[in-house]
Amino acid sequence: MGYVEWAPPESLRDAVACLWRSTVTERPADGAMPILPDGCVDLIWQSERGAFLAGPDTGPVANAGPGGRHVVGVRLRPGAGGTLLGMPLTPLRNLRPDLTDLGLRVSLPGELAPAEALRRLVGLTGRLAEERPADPVMLAAARLLRDPGLRVPELGDRLGVSDRQLRRRFGAAVGYGPKTLQRVYRFRRFLRMAGEGSLGELAVRAGYTDQAHLTRETAEFAGMTPGELVRRRKPSAGPVPESPPAGPGHR
Repeated sequence: MGYVEWAPPESLRDAVACLWRSTVTERPADGAMPILPDGCVDLIWQSERGAFLAGPDTGPVANAGPGGRHVVGVRLRPGAGGTLLGMPLTPLRNLRPDLTDLGLRVSLPGELAPAEALRRLVGLTGRLAEERPADPVMLAAARLLRDPGLRVPELGDRLGVSDRQLRRRFGAAVGYGPKTLQRVYRFRRFLRMAGEGSLGELAVRAGYTDQAHLTRETAEFAGMTPGELVRRRKPSAGPVPESPPAGPGHR
């Protein structure tokens, strides 16, 4: 299985975290690393299936399917998805609906070449961003929540919006509340540090109260213990290049 990420076009960097491509040469074995929550939603094309939306997830998703698959995607930043898609994300939590079922006018059949599919996904994202630019307040809220020292009740004051308005807009834009996104970010901090010390040390460094706290949230987000997650976690795909490689459909 191969996976690579690229930086998005400059015009989309406010709303898009990255473009990516995955090639699955063989059917994933039982016990393969699942897809884990990251606070993002992805516009995805998969060979044979076509185009669909992934996320927002609050638990592990089995990385299942046949071998020989090509998958490409546009990963939207936390806070961008609901506005760009023109619909609240809360009802789409943990689902994988086809893009056409969401009312998006797009032609992305499963028979396309991966490079052409990615080009069309980027084009669709660009059109959506022009029609409905991402809410800058919700993007800022999602960024601020990366600060492990920020208390969620302080967020509305920092942004100049009421707590009630913040929760309503944030849920629609992200798919769940600020506290859940903050927990997802903490879990991702632990993943980035995995293997750099004992589990007790990593728990405290990531922002957990103790190792028991880490164990509970790892069970929720990954469906396994922290030790098992560290053993099964693969190395990072590496730094993100500035642009996709040249190929059919890219320009």
